[in-house]
Amino acid sequence: MQQLTERTPDRAYDILRAEYRPLDTIFTPKAIAVIGATERPGSVGRTLLWNLISNSFGGTVYPVNPQRRHVLGIKAYTSIAEVPEQVDLAVIATPAPTVPGIISQCVDAGVKGAIILSAGFKETGAAGVELEQQVLERVRQGKMRLIGPNCLGVMNPITGLNATFANGMARPGTVGFISQSGALCTSILDWSRRENVGFSAFVSIGSMLDVDWGDLIYYLGDDPQTKSIVIYMESIGDARSFLSAAREVALTKPIIVIKAGRTEAAAKAAASHTGALAGSDAVLDAAFRRCGVLRVNSIADLFDMAEVLAKQPRPKGPRLTIITNAGGPGVLATDALIGSGGELADLSLDTHTALEKILPPHGSHCNPIDILGDADPERYIKALEIAAGDRKSDGLLVILTPQAMTDPSQTAKQFQASVETLKTTSLRGKPILASWMGGTDVAEGEAILNQAGIPTYNYPDAAARTFSYMWKSSYNLRGIYETPVLPCAFGEGVLNRTQVEKIIQNAQQENRTLLTEFESKQVLAAYGIPTVQTCISRSEEQAVACAEAIGYPVVVKLLSKTITHKTDVGGVKLNLTDADEVRSAYRSIQSSVAKWAETRKQEDEDNSPLFEGVTVQPMVKLDGYELIIGSSIDPQFGPVLLFGTGGQLVEVFGDRAIALPPLNSTLARRMMEQTRIYKALQGVRGRESVDMGALEQLLVRFSQLVVEQPWIKEIDINPLLAKPVEENSTSPHPSLIALDARIVLHDADTDLEQLPKLAIKPYPTQYVAPWTLADGTPIVIRPIQPEDEPLLVKFHKTLSEESVYLRYFHMIKLKSRVAHERLTRMCFIDYDREMALVADYTNPQTGEHQILAVGRLSKLHGKNEAEFAMLVSDPYQCRGLGTELVRQLIQVGRDEKLERISAEILAENYGMQRVCEKLGFHIYRSSEASVVKAEIRL
Repeated sequence: MQQLTERTPDRAYDILRAEYRPLDTIFTPKAIAVIGATERPGSVGRTLLWNLISNSFGGTVYPVNPQRRHVLGIKAYTSIAEVPEQVDLAVIATPAPTVPGIISQCVDAGVKGAIILSAGFKETGAAGVELEQQVLERVRQGKMRLIGPNCLGVMNPITGLNATFANGMARPGTVGFISQSGALCTSILDWSRRENVGFSAFVSIGSMLDVDWGDLIYYLGDDPQTKSIVIYMESIGDARSFLSAAREVALTKPIIVIKAGRTEAAAKAAASHTGALAGSDAVLDAAFRRCGVLRVNSIADLFDMAEVLAKQPRPKGPRLTIITNAGGPGVLATDALIGSGGELADLSLDTHTALEKILPPHGSHCNPIDILGDADPERYIKALEIAAGDRKSDGLLVILTPQAMTDPSQTAKQFQASVETLKTTSLRGKPILASWMGGTDVAEGEAILNQAGIPTYNYPDAAARTFSYMWKSSYNLRGIYETPVLPCAFGEGVLNRTQVEKIIQNAQQENRTLLTEFESKQVLAAYGIPTVQTCISRSEEQAVACAEAIGYPVVVKLLSKTITHKTDVGGVKLNLTDADEVRSAYRSIQSSVAKWAETRKQEDEDNSPLFEGVTVQPMVKLDGYELIIGSSIDPQFGPVLLFGTGGQLVEVFGDRAIALPPLNSTLARRMMEQTRIYKALQGVRGRESVDMGALEQLLVRFSQLVVEQPWIKEIDINPLLAKPVEENSTSPHPSLIALDARIVLHDADTDLEQLPKLAIKPYPTQYVAPWTLADGTPIVIRPIQPEDEPLLVKFHKTLSEESVYLRYFHMIKLKSRVAHERLTRMCFIDYDREMALVADYTNPQTGEHQILAVGRLSKLHGKNEAEFAMLVSDPYQCRGLGTELVRQLIQVGRDEKLERISAEILAENYGMQRVCEKLGFHIYRSSEASVVKAEIRL
């Protein structure tokens, strides 16, 4: 039974799972061929070979050079086919035109891993791109994994592998480093030796022809030697691959990125360097937030944060308490903290009172806490103990300046001891940083603190910025951990996709890419987004009739299928109070459009009229906030969302936030929090808050519209009026209402498959289907969603000990099974990597939902295969539900074009084995007597 307790097939537990990993052939090879090995001094081929043979990695090196019999005293071979041993890794350092042929030879020889150091590929232009395609085609045929081309190579300092042409070997350590720049790798290597930074892996990724960020993040995420991952990035490549891997791994290991190309000039330089397209920097920031990645601005911050996040807990909030023995450094730290997004903790009255008892009269009881220049170790420790216990504080920074009466070393010793004690009580979950200022005078004290895992900084402003980075990392991860609020309308009853499709088809038949305002509002309404009442009028009299039906005052706007911005042509008339003003507005708009067309000397190829009448709408009192919600296409991330301050001065204010669809309520709130207007929406200066929950759900529906309607190229609601929620309001309009909308479509002849894909795979509605239990009970089988966490808690309470044991191969207590961190990972899944189907029963009397069963299909890293697992609530077993779930998972596997699905089953779990046999699985014994394997080839 001891073996069984060690088995952890549940992926929420088995983080460092020991499964087949294709990149092992690159990082832990036993036989390496160096193709292009030479003795020419200063050459890549010589340096590479020397690095491999001068660092013991536990394997054999075979030089390949058709011109030489020996290289550096080692027998050389004319081709890889002549190498007497099966080669795991081929490292290629030959001119680019020769590489496709060499890769073909490697594939024929059964080589499964390759590194191409050679330059001269896509960064050189069209000819280089063609060479890359030839290489990639051969790599795919041989199921080989390849790093490069145009890279420095790979180091595994843990094993001693140095497959690079760098000058020397990295120190072993716990940081996995990946860089797109080979030159930066060599600089980092020199810096790391001086700073005593060690690495678990050191990778120059090059052009990412095959192995990309996602592959390496997954690999290092599974590597027990790697505690944190740091990345130098110039282009993101496959955005979906990066986001998928980063979101999964960032939950257990910090991922810190420095991305070159913040400015337009730098982005162009990066693009010319890598030959890759550079996307919007603001969109990239949004992507990093979405997957829990921390972005920093300097190389020093990159490694500093890797160390700090590995040693200290992430803060639960942005509030920092500063303790200092000098006022000036405290002020500098405060400026740096506020400027980088942190906050000073507002200390409680109890903390003030306690500080008053231990501080001299001139000491400061406020934050920063100034304990004065004559502070001895005892005063430091008492202040620390008091500040640590304040619940309004999320972290501490302690500053020491060496004054005449200061003892930096003794203070550090007592400080270290006190921190160790407080870690289990008031300091639990709070990071603590130190700034021992003064160089050699404080060196001994710094060493004591560093040895105790307390990060130290020469200057307090750097420490304060570090805390802000830590909070930013925590904030990004909270978006993954938090359980979203379930929408009021569980399901899709409010949606009318058919109407939207008809509107788009009609525009395409008329050869239009611009929807009218009326059509745009119909699209919004079809997705449950409130819009202002709109009446189309083709004449003055119709306009008057509409106005009188709606009630004065009204707004009259241009109706046009070709003019995008109505205000630019005088096409909006506000606050019209009677019929005469409506008639005048109609004529004025018609005249303005005619004059505008004449000044443009319009060349209208489709002869569409510019003026087709007007729309009449009620004049809604703007007694709320004007917002903008929109979407456009990013070349790398596909559709992206925008939220911010709206109105006519939207560009002037520049208050906006970017996010990637699809959204849930948590992500919608996170998006709003990035803007300045967010605080106003919550209520300021005596005004009530707007309905934040309704605004979250509106953003969720808007993101669903963007996800489900790929023909939409651009869409914006400006303004969306958000009015404070007031009791006894007599307004006929909802508190959230779209006053104006604009939708631009892709050309009708556009190939949707060629457009940039969604960076995050949306909820797979195609797998939502009704089903009936054997006793006639109707249920819905659907993919799991983040909002299901409370339902899963109840589901686990229905499981017997036997069911738990048969599923997990050992007993897991209910408290562990329903832990928030675990269920978050089970519910908030990446549909690109795995699929979890739940059987959802709705109680007809109460309307409450209940999960009866869960089936999960998880792709294996680096293989076109998946594993499945399934669990059915005890009262609903033996009703055909498990069989149906597995049958649908098999269909998902076929849709994903998987080659094989497998599962490990306890030998005594006869019921699960019968289900598998019924569905065509082959059952056979595994290497463990207590376990059988089920396998089906698709």
